[in-house]
Amino acid sequence: MNKTKRRVDILVISDVHLGTYGCHAKELLHYLKTIKPGIVILNGDIIDIWQFSKSYWPGSHMKVVKHLIKWIGKGVKTYYITGNHDEMLRRFEGLKMGSLSIVNKLVLDLPDNKKAWFFHGDVFDITMQHSRWLAKLGAVGYDTLILLNRFCNFVSEKILKKGKISLSKRIKESVKTAVAFINNFEQTSAEIGISNKYDYVVCGHIHHPEIRTIQTSEGSITYLNSGDWVENLSSLEFTDGKWSVYRFSLADSVEMIMEAEVEDEMKDKQIFDNMLLEFNIMRH
Repeated sequence: MNKTKRRVDILVISDVHLGTYGCHAKELLHYLKTIKPGIVILNGDIIDIWQFSKSYWPGSHMKVVKHLIKWIGKGVKTYYITGNHDEMLRRFEGLKMGSLSIVNKLVLDLPDNKKAWFFHGDVFDITMQHSRWLAKLGAVGYDTLILLNRFCNFVSEKILKKGKISLSKRIKESVKTAVAFINNFEQTSAEIGISNKYDYVVCGHIHHPEIRTIQTSEGSITYLNSGDWVENLSSLEFTDGKWSVYRFSLADSVEMIMEAEVEDEMKDKQIFDNMLLEFNIMRH
């Protein structure tokens, strides 16, 4: 098994939703173990504080947090951009601890005099701005749908011998088409980015990984979205001056299963103790 870590100059992940049933923490952890990032940008909704419950916090979710803290403890520059599901952290904007910074938005200088603007994207969501209670209710319903989807996939794969289906994705795509039309999310992001003379605008929030050029009468900009770790299992990578979308693959899944067979599962307390050790290193 190849243990060489792949170099990534900038890693962008968003919408992990740790603490929910839909989060694919094991897959994310496997991916994080395969790369060596220079800069990490956590672009919102990493921990789902809206739906956080002490009754559901698996060891795999704790391991993801521990791995990120381990990177920070080693000096990997990490920006935590707040989102709507972790909006409680917005009161800590400007906080710096070791190589970790909590921000609401971020502008980075990239090679060839390019500038990239990073933000989560909920600021453009009309539902978030005017009906916060409705948005939270929708989040709970979405998590319930994920559980129902797991049952449907069990029946489809084990009993009917058919492939996986995604109820949540089909429903969300039909609804999000209307929401995207109303909010004009990508277009609005691009227009503001162009007006500020940025070369890239990098978002999360809508769970749709993408890289595309958007042209307006004022100019053009490259719009990027890191997707999520609920359905798309995707991230953005910037290496050697080029952006790309990473998607968790079947090959990754097979390798992850093989690794799980030879690794001993750590107890939650041991994971927590190790995480505290990394956290204390980060503070100094």
